[in-house]
Amino acid sequence: MLNLRPLSEPRRATTVLDVARMAGVSAMTVSRALNQPQRVPPATRQRVQAAVEATQYVPNLLACGLRSRRSRLVAAIVPALGSPVFSETVQALTATLGAAGYHLMLGQSGYGTDGEDALLQAVIGRRPDGIVLVGVDHSRQARQQLAGCGVPVVETWDLTPAPIDMLVGFSHADVGAAVCRFLAGQGRRRLAVVSGADARAARRAQAFAATAQALGLAAPVQLEVQTPSTLGSGRQALRQLRAQPDAVDGIFCSSDMLALGVLTEAAHQGIAVPDRIGVVGFGDQPFAADAEPALSTVRVDGARIGREAALRVVGRIAGDPAPEQAALDVGFSIVVRRSA
Repeated sequence: MLNLRPLSEPRRATTVLDVARMAGVSAMTVSRALNQPQRVPPATRQRVQAAVEATQYVPNLLACGLRSRRSRLVAAIVPALGSPVFSETVQALTATLGAAGYHLMLGQSGYGTDGEDALLQAVIGRRPDGIVLVGVDHSRQARQQLAGCGVPVVETWDLTPAPIDMLVGFSHADVGAAVCRFLAGQGRRRLAVVSGADARAARRAQAFAATAQALGLAAPVQLEVQTPSTLGSGRQALRQLRAQPDAVDGIFCSSDMLALGVLTEAAHQGIAVPDRIGVVGFGDQPFAADAEPALSTVRVDGARIGREAALRVVGRIAGDPAPEQAALDVGFSIVVRRSA
């Protein structure tokens, strides 16, 4: 008969008592050495630190947070962790919060409200010291939870006249209108907009179409692709546009990746860019300047958005006076390169 037994006993978590025993001090002294080192003699701190390293002890931050009412965590929720559009914002958030003694907890919501609702419930339940969100489109439930959670909330990458708390972003409608005017100013008369299926891209597309109408141009062809958009989506979009009865001569894409797909397919089909078609992207990703031809695009200062959002959270926690602009518009610029 086989004698079955576990290969190893479950490992017990190291506690503050283990550290105290090894250092020859009380558990209270260990706690002071870790949380208020200025109150502990240097020799004692050294013994405690040596015991922490020997036991691989990690302090229970949840317990510390309950005592101090501070978790030292700020949660940020973005639609897609893999999207390069938000990378500058996340990096600036991390650096600015870190300089103030806070850590960033990052979550992915997807591009719909259902994913954000579930994630927000989990995040708020863990009591972060602040919450940073990409976008202003939230369900009624999410808005109520955020308004009542008792921590600073900063919405980013958009503008709205009714923010939940604080806001750092720019107008997507203004982006769409500006790009339409730019393409029209280049002599483009038959326009198209290729847009991801999310609310911010939709606002850009709607403003693009409305501006074309105001300028007396034909109604732009509008194509919607799955979000997050891909190079393949851009290639397919150009194939669809080429099947239209009237030749398109100017295309606005809701992401640089879509625009790169359009450029790739244009090269494959032997369509001269910008002679026959002008192409404009969104995001000014690192590859945009190195595309062939170099991609005209919309530049948004994502790093500034991250810094300003972090500073507003940290300032609110510290009890600083409210910033002069609770809603900060960072604006945007059109980077003109050879594709348009």
